[in-house]
Amino acid sequence: MSTTATSADAVLTTVDPHGAWISRHDDARVAAAKAAAVGPLAGVTVAVKDNIDVVGLRTTAACPSFAYEPAVTAPAVQRLLDAGAVVVGKTNLDQFATGLVGTRSPYGAVESPVAPGRVSGGSSSGSAAAVARDWVEIGIGTDTAGSGRVPAAFCGIVGLKGTRGWVPTAGVVPACPSFDCTTVFARTIGEAARALRAMAGPHAGDPSSRTRPAGPSAPVQSIGVPAPDVLTDCDERTQHEFGAAVALAQERGFEVVEIDLGAYLEAGALLYGGAFVAERTAAFGHALGGDADPSVAAIVGGGSSWSAVDLAADRARLDSLRTRAAAVWSSVDAVLLPTAPFHPTIAEVQAEPLTVNSRLGRFVSGCNLVDWCAAAIPLPTDDELPFGVQLLGPAWSDTAVWIAAAQILGEDVAGIATVDDPEQDVLRVAVVGAHLAGEPLNHQLTDRGAALEQHTTTAPRYRMVALPGAVAKPGLVHVGEGGGTVEVEVWSMPAAAFGHFVAEVPAPLAIGALELTDGTTVPGFLCDALVAAEAEDITAWGGWRAWRARS
Repeated sequence: MSTTATSADAVLTTVDPHGAWISRHDDARVAAAKAAAVGPLAGVTVAVKDNIDVVGLRTTAACPSFAYEPAVTAPAVQRLLDAGAVVVGKTNLDQFATGLVGTRSPYGAVESPVAPGRVSGGSSSGSAAAVARDWVEIGIGTDTAGSGRVPAAFCGIVGLKGTRGWVPTAGVVPACPSFDCTTVFARTIGEAARALRAMAGPHAGDPSSRTRPAGPSAPVQSIGVPAPDVLTDCDERTQHEFGAAVALAQERGFEVVEIDLGAYLEAGALLYGGAFVAERTAAFGHALGGDADPSVAAIVGGGSSWSAVDLAADRARLDSLRTRAAAVWSSVDAVLLPTAPFHPTIAEVQAEPLTVNSRLGRFVSGCNLVDWCAAAIPLPTDDELPFGVQLLGPAWSDTAVWIAAAQILGEDVAGIATVDDPEQDVLRVAVVGAHLAGEPLNHQLTDRGAALEQHTTTAPRYRMVALPGAVAKPGLVHVGEGGGTVEVEVWSMPAAAFGHFVAEVPAPLAIGALELTDGTTVPGFLCDALVAAEAEDITAWGGWRAWRARS
């Protein structure tokens, strides 16, 4: 993960002209923290949405009269810090995470960094904009109704919304607690996945957190798309670009199937059009004062009109819709949708704040209600405006969805799958030379999420040679009787990354069946026998490291 994000102070004055930051640490503190950082995310810079607690920075939820000094950092953010990441500051948002536009804040409207005059999307507007402007490498947001996906689309970046409950929401100011979700922004799927995994896992202080079940989920091979009439609320540009996205998915080898998304869309309409609004009223309605955004106040105030009977009825209705929506998984592995039906200007939002915001939730609001996961990705367009789609999957299919999204983007899937991921099938591979731990090519394993499993030797049926060339490397040949044992390391690698690893193996080397001293057979490095016949035999040294250290 890159650590070259531009210093925030280099682009900010005393007031952020872009409206992205609410508070931040000074450059000296950030630089010192980066220099001292250790861990798998050492020095990675992070912007945190200002409805998530970070000790040393006020939590405002974009409502100054509500602001407080948190005593404890939210567990999701603390896990990033423990992995070596560095929080730069807190970012602007639609007040109390209620909105999809990025303009409902007394700290200013956040403009899209890649589409001047247009909204950045909300509610996680500042975190998305900070990533898009290269101020930080990772942005942390929330996504109750699309707040981690719409800003990704409008800022031209990646947004991952994991299965609800996978990343704890303790330390997050609640919006609609039944459906709140902590999310990640980044430039690539790989970077976002790495950060989200660092944050993920159950937390004892969070009753909404869940433990991911063990066992692999099937890779995405078929993708469902809506019937054309579902897209009538999209503007012509979105319809055109989404058609191109569907064609791209087919070009990448996915089967595309038209499906019925009626239950999913109906579930999404319940979030603001039914009694679930009362959850917002209960969560923060008491905190709305004179600095409340008018649109937020209107929405939250309406929650008082719903009764407990209404809420019980909507929950029963949602249970039925969730079951109906899940029927799509009998015919497809994932669903592809536009992230938003259009990209409004700031002026359009100001003219019709409630109507525009409501339209933006068309394809995103149902995701948490039906318990799906999602990856929002940017795609090339025929003009200079950003455009994004979202790939949705059933709960706990996160890694399979990330890999499919990366394939659509043309991004290398290396590192997206990891061996400690219970969703992944794992393959073992034996290495003998430059791929050993500490050797120059070992990164080709670790970059793909591989882990060292064991030190062992081959069965006594091999000959090892030193192959000629500018860079010394060994070749292993199966000779049967009369061979020797050779030191090897066995690494576990996600099956999804194995093909990319094999593609990097140069002739005369190849991956073939290699027998270990315990009699098991694993894929391993072997050499063309004709080439090996002309090379120096170094079998007697017992291994590559011993031969290298012979002098």
